[in-house]
Amino acid sequence: MTTVAANPSGSFRRFWNKVWTYLSKPQNAILLVLGIVLTITTVYPMITIARDTVAIHPGSVDNLPDAAGSKFDAMGETLTTYNWSNLFTDTISTRVGRQRVVQSVASIYLWTPLLNSVLISVFACFGAILYGGVFAYLVTRTNLKFKKYLSSIFIFPYIMPQWTLAVMWQNLFNSNAVTGGSDGLFVTLFNIYMPKWWCEGIFPVSVVLAIHYAPFAYILIGGIFRNMDANLEEAATILNTPRWKTFLRVTLPLVKPAILSTVLLVFSSAMGSYPIPHYLKLNTLSTQYVSMSSDRAGQASILAVIMMLFGFLILIVNQRTTSGRKNFTTVTGKSGQSSTVNLGAAKYVLSILFVLLTLFTGILPILLFAVETFLPNPGDFSFIKYGIEGHMTTKWWITAENVTENGMYGQKGILYNADIWKAFGGTFLVAICCALLAGSIGTLIGYCVSKNRRSKWAAYVNNMAFLPYLMPSLAVGVAFFIFGSSVGIYNTFLLLILAGTVKYIPFASRSALNSMMQLSGEIEEAAIIQDIPWLKRMFRIIIPIQKTSIISGFLLPFMTCLRELTLFMLLCGQGMIITTMLGYFDEMGLYAFSSGINLILIVLILAFNTLVNKLTGASIDSGIGSDS
Repeated sequence: MTTVAANPSGSFRRFWNKVWTYLSKPQNAILLVLGIVLTITTVYPMITIARDTVAIHPGSVDNLPDAAGSKFDAMGETLTTYNWSNLFTDTISTRVGRQRVVQSVASIYLWTPLLNSVLISVFACFGAILYGGVFAYLVTRTNLKFKKYLSSIFIFPYIMPQWTLAVMWQNLFNSNAVTGGSDGLFVTLFNIYMPKWWCEGIFPVSVVLAIHYAPFAYILIGGIFRNMDANLEEAATILNTPRWKTFLRVTLPLVKPAILSTVLLVFSSAMGSYPIPHYLKLNTLSTQYVSMSSDRAGQASILAVIMMLFGFLILIVNQRTTSGRKNFTTVTGKSGQSSTVNLGAAKYVLSILFVLLTLFTGILPILLFAVETFLPNPGDFSFIKYGIEGHMTTKWWITAENVTENGMYGQKGILYNADIWKAFGGTFLVAICCALLAGSIGTLIGYCVSKNRRSKWAAYVNNMAFLPYLMPSLAVGVAFFIFGSSVGIYNTFLLLILAGTVKYIPFASRSALNSMMQLSGEIEEAAIIQDIPWLKRMFRIIIPIQKTSIISGFLLPFMTCLRELTLFMLLCGQGMIITTMLGYFDEMGLYAFSSGINLILIVLILAFNTLVNKLTGASIDSGIGSDS
């Protein structure tokens, strides 16, 4: 009996042929490269946060016990458990009145901010779904008046910078007697002093976040309301089912996936929000991290790790819920367009109500920012009582020289301030680069994943691309802050572009994936048969067919980057981009400059949104309520 010896060269040749065959398809090669790149740019910064929690930081060296709980890592650097033990086990003595109270460090720096973060996230989810969902139902399923106007203006709070509504809330309800500073409009006009819980804390933060993210619910839920099959509702009508029972038993289960998606997106976004809690004076994980990052860097990194864990939890919940969606089958009834609910006389009342609500959330902030830039004392609306004369000024805009008096603190007016326009230039540079990179990478991810729908590697790359969107923005910012500091690119445009690209890739990848899934493979197969190269297939066939979705994948990162603060605030110094200058001017007391910057940002973003709508026909609310 003879045995045939294994041929190592033959086995290697067969393995190499398999690899070459796999990589000969452009979508496979691109997916492999993108998977490696995304793993490095997403996972490695997160690892640096975890390592930072066990590192020794300046300011904590004197507090370290002699080598207790410390060891050396592979690079010879000292690691310690001091940051964890200090945060979770140590106590701190504080004076309350004449008494000295001993509290745990965790209760002050962790549990209270964590509870506040969870509460505002839950309340924001509930408020966004209630407000946006009801509005979506009224626009798509009833004879509500002014649908086109309301649909367009309803999305303004999300398009505008996040802190816009928080500043408007201050201008409306703050008072010298309750919160200090200038009296707001309610005091000036009606002599009404709102309580402090209304002006600051959990309630106003939750309301503002709910209004800001209500467009999420409107877009997601409204899209299902608009496109749902009418068979099930018609079947219930034929069976004499009451309308309220039809809504609860038929309509609501159909929009359940959209509601769950809204909850996941709003919860993760609200958890990492910094500007709104900062302006409305609520201690959350985000604000606590910023206050601790200078003198308690290790403990602050633990807070960032906790925020990241929430992001992973949301990703797991998202995977579990989307992998087991139910299908509904009609057993009776005939297909047709769903009927519109007649509101009767209530349609006028509800229409006027939503016109007023959208006036306060979409138009009033712009007007208030514009007015504040002409007030000698921004936030002081006493001119309403005493007239415009003597209560208006143009100095904040047109002062051409460095002036130290009249509250200018040596600053030139906005139109002549080189620092402001330099920061605007930096913002546009970062926004354009992030849009090009995120849009291109996201489009490639959408294309490659759609071509490898059953591949586990494609699912991994898709999840890795989507993970940064579910992570709180501050947690992503912290990861890149520590990463950038360790590799020497802190306070550079490169770090800002890298962080922005990773954070905004999900915008483009999801947009491209949804559109590529609808594209028949036969179109590209016909081109392959004719030996048309891959690049020509992309630029001559794929991209022209799906240009609207692809353009949206480039423009969403661009417009979002223009107003981004939470992600970038830790990555650069004041003055590199325009949003980081807001805190600088607020600290100096130049609130008119902050209002002017906000006004310019809002006008620019709305102008770009309108331009995109006119050029491409695409808009955020398209197909939901723009028909009447």
